[in-house]
Amino acid sequence: MSLIGAFAFATISPTARAVDPPPDGGYPNGNTAEGDNALFNLTTGADNTAMGVDALDSNTTGSDNALVSWSWRTTGRLTTPRYAHTATLLQDGKVLVAGGQNGNILVLASAELYDPASRTWTATGSLNTARILPTMTLLQNGMVLVAGGIDSNGISVSAELYDPASGTWTVTGSLNTARFRHTATLLQNGMVLVAGGQIDHFVSSASAELYDPASGTWRATGSLNTAHAYHTATLLQNGMVLVAGGWDITGYASASAELYEPASRTWITTGSLNTAREQHTATLLQNGIVLVAAGNDSNFVVLASAELYDPASRTWTTTGSLNTACFEPTMTLLHNGTVLVAGGFNKHGSALARAELGHGQR
Repeated sequence: MSLIGAFAFATISPTARAVDPPPDGGYPNGNTAEGDNALFNLTTGADNTAMGVDALDSNTTGSDNALVSWSWRTTGRLTTPRYAHTATLLQDGKVLVAGGQNGNILVLASAELYDPASRTWTATGSLNTARILPTMTLLQNGMVLVAGGIDSNGISVSAELYDPASGTWTVTGSLNTARFRHTATLLQNGMVLVAGGQIDHFVSSASAELYDPASGTWRATGSLNTAHAYHTATLLQNGMVLVAGGWDITGYASASAELYEPASRTWITTGSLNTAREQHTATLLQNGIVLVAAGNDSNFVVLASAELYDPASRTWTTTGSLNTACFEPTMTLLHNGTVLVAGGFNKHGSALARAELGHGQR
């Protein structure tokens, strides 16, 4: 049986809330988790079916490795409404959310933790620098790296580390290039690859750099073949990194995709997406397939469509669509295979409190 299967989705739609654009002047970006955002639990049967992702991800670890679809249910509300924030799964199974903006366009330094056991949120230590649109990466030592974004001084080079044991943040080495709308990916060697993003409000970048947690410093690495911002970057099981879609140098959604090879520190092109998209989301499934969903296309139409990337053939195939078209949703895969999904925006630019649960079907 093919590793690539179909998805079907069910939805729950709490009331959406309108928000203004972020200070970079673009249309609303990022994601809101201010409503009853969804979390769904793993179900495991005799065939070890694992379930996951924001109405977009799922996967099976059974004998035939088929993909499955998902359904969703609501969970506890954040203590602070926010969008354009970041979310990361910690080693203890909790989820760290930090930064972003609230509905009054206040840039936030606050952070909070989601506990899957109680399905509640509690405040934790605040960032040293309030910021929107940074990246957040869990390091192999359990610390969390936040880098770049936009702060009160504009596009940021600053970076800081969160210590889950103390619940506090400390400053670390600064990026070589100030950027936002970039990606950050933990490599198998423990280093963090930062790629693309915007270095000006209308200029997408092809540059990339590596963070070394041992020294707390950054160094340049090979540049992308194509400038990307608002793209996704996904670590594959073979150690390569898949970058897909995003804004190109012209400021329009791109279908291009490429792979980073850590040993040579170079990029090679791979199969293009079926639909050009930016401000979408991507998740690695347990069988090694990558699921991409949502976003905006090159005509700025908000998408519900989804597709799957097969690293073996380096090709994409379409799969079941979301019930609600959106851009910039977040999703966090939990230790038990469930995924915490937080918000997004609809075609009207309204921040969504809706969530979808996708339930796997053979």
